[in-house]
Amino acid sequence: MSILGTRVVRTEDPLFLTRGATYTDDLVDDRLTGAVHATFVRSQVAHGRLLSVDASAAREAPGVVAVYTAEDLDLDPLPAGLPMVPQAMRRPWLATDTVRFVGDLIAVVLTEDRYQGEDAAELVAVDVDPLPAVVTTADAAEDEVLLFPEAGTNVMAAFGEPAPHHFFDGCEVVVTQRMINQRVAPVPLETRSAAAAWGDDGRVTIWCTNQGAQQAKGEIAGWLGLDPAQVRLITPDVGGGFGAKIGADPEYAFVAWLAKKVGRPVRWTENRSENLIGMLHGRGQDQVVTIGGRRDGTVEAYSLVVDQDGGAYPRVGVVLPTLTMLMTPAVYGFPKVHAQARVLATNTTSIGAYRGAGRPEATAAVERAIDLFAAEIGMDPAEVRRKNVLPKFDTPHTTPMGAVYDSGDYVAALDRVLEAAGYAELRAEQARRREAGEARQLGIGLSVYVEITGADNGLGSAESASLEVHPDGTATVLTGTSPHGQGHATTWAMLASDQLGIPVEKITVVHGDTDRIPRGGGTMGSRSLQQGGAAVHQAAIELLDLAKQRAAEVLEADVGDLEVDLAAAGIAVRGTPGSGITLAELAATEQLLVDTRFTAEGPTFPFGAHLAVVEVDVESGKAELVRLVAVDDAGTIVNPLLAEGQRHGGFAQGVAQALLEEVLYDADGNPQTATLADYPFVSATELPSFELVEMATPTPMNPLGAKGIGEAGTIGATPAVHNAVVDAVSYLGVRHIDMPATPMRVWRAIQHAQQGGSN
Repeated sequence: MSILGTRVVRTEDPLFLTRGATYTDDLVDDRLTGAVHATFVRSQVAHGRLLSVDASAAREAPGVVAVYTAEDLDLDPLPAGLPMVPQAMRRPWLATDTVRFVGDLIAVVLTEDRYQGEDAAELVAVDVDPLPAVVTTADAAEDEVLLFPEAGTNVMAAFGEPAPHHFFDGCEVVVTQRMINQRVAPVPLETRSAAAAWGDDGRVTIWCTNQGAQQAKGEIAGWLGLDPAQVRLITPDVGGGFGAKIGADPEYAFVAWLAKKVGRPVRWTENRSENLIGMLHGRGQDQVVTIGGRRDGTVEAYSLVVDQDGGAYPRVGVVLPTLTMLMTPAVYGFPKVHAQARVLATNTTSIGAYRGAGRPEATAAVERAIDLFAAEIGMDPAEVRRKNVLPKFDTPHTTPMGAVYDSGDYVAALDRVLEAAGYAELRAEQARRREAGEARQLGIGLSVYVEITGADNGLGSAESASLEVHPDGTATVLTGTSPHGQGHATTWAMLASDQLGIPVEKITVVHGDTDRIPRGGGTMGSRSLQQGGAAVHQAAIELLDLAKQRAAEVLEADVGDLEVDLAAAGIAVRGTPGSGITLAELAATEQLLVDTRFTAEGPTFPFGAHLAVVEVDVESGKAELVRLVAVDDAGTIVNPLLAEGQRHGGFAQGVAQALLEEVLYDADGNPQTATLADYPFVSATELPSFELVEMATPTPMNPLGAKGIGEAGTIGATPAVHNAVVDAVSYLGVRHIDMPATPMRVWRAIQHAQQGGSN
């Protein structure tokens, strides 16, 4: 029986639970002996003219090795990113004449001990003349205060055109709603960290927490003007990423530059408050949805207009609206679809990828739009969805926005979640509570979603893997993916074991060292199994082909007469018991190694349906999630245990955005959520036991039939919970509540509606 599809327990966990992980900050390495510690001096003002930086007192402080300001650097500003971004918006390594957000880098202090850096950094005297802060996208769009005057605008990039004026002509009903997909912080348990040391050979070794060593290496080499061959990047254990650790951060490259400058290894690890203001944030879209159609529930036209907050400097957030626009049609067969977006500079932390990266924003918008449309025509939101979702398809479907969906059965996903949840009974209980006038009202929220996974991440839709069997019967897999909690060591070993017959516990998986694995696409966009796992699968098949060729010589048999003996982990002559040779024996005579690269036929489009049940206390506004029923179709599942873990984590982050999380700034651009005392994120105590409904529609895009699962839970859960909260109080006249649906926000919406206002 194949090991694939079975609930193999994570092989990584015993080490994590006994010795513990080795994160970048934990590293003990001879190359880091004598390292100094970097502490960055960051702006305490969101926007202002930098008049002077006086580091003289800091340079005299105990333990200080050096202090660097902008005038000490010989580095060109960081690139602006995409070609359409004005080059005037390039970020300096250290602020020169202007600071643009609280957290902007102004100076860096190097000390013998870490604690000395915090004391010395406070001695750097920074004189800033405050300027008006641009905090919201609405303010940025006015262009009255410019972050980069030489650019002449706050628009970092723009995509699409306005909808034609006749776009909704003929629709019996048209509903428009402004909504906020709020800014959130990734909050990985491991904050950002890096270390660097130069060798006598003129090469630098960089250790840093990231989601793809090869991409991070390429960025750092480019920023510093180094030949990539001069850079070795190693990824130790990584304590969470969620998209915010894709590629390199400027601080990582700066640590390498500092090590060269000072002639000693340099280490840096940020504290939690620094992480909350310095690490890339996620989401941050102001959206306007307009949906039109007939009173029988047929949607005829849908438009989404997005203002994306880009933060102070252009990063990955600049491209996120393109993914939102791509997925605007979602699971629906709308005849007309329009999307337009622009990215605006604000005096806030830059925006980057966060679990789903542009796709959750599209789903959140359309799923709220469907509920708004249903409410306007007085139809059950489940029926509106059933009436408009695409019918089942097994051959590629091209959407109005150009996405090519591989396979889908959205009606079945919707029907399964409704049946599993007992939808009719829930609606009956909701009606009973409303009739009784109970304080705790029931809300039922739906979402049906599709997302793109395994898309070209700029490095191609391909992944590398090498596989070697050793004379002692063990095997080693080198992978270009970059696990940080996903369980690749277990799954990749399962894939190799399934082909070779070598037990999982005898297979070691290695990642994150650019000297050993020069090519790799990392882990992001739910790509790993369908590309990295497929590469391991392909490597195992190629290794068996090589083994058969060598075994044919040893056994004096034709290759065509040989077969794989999984029980013996070897090659045998078909129909001749006891005639075989093990892979280990073949490896003892000559290295048994293959190096391969798998290229996917295209991205995949996992889909599903979520149903959330909340109870809302209409007297206080407090919403409590009591049930979450979820169908998440990710094609073929290699390890159900790990897939469920990915779903659970995604649900939790989706619920958190709907109910709790929001990065806040005051009118002057000062962060209001710079500690975990102020920034809430969900814990197990706020979550019910999730109810998982199984469904699998294999994809033809890779030999495993697998689609991505890492982000699906977040994409489906957020709008389901959000819709449930609004549904719970809709009978009171509430039309819409922006996320997060905090008690105060819900209570205010109720009060406003009861006073005759509209949300």
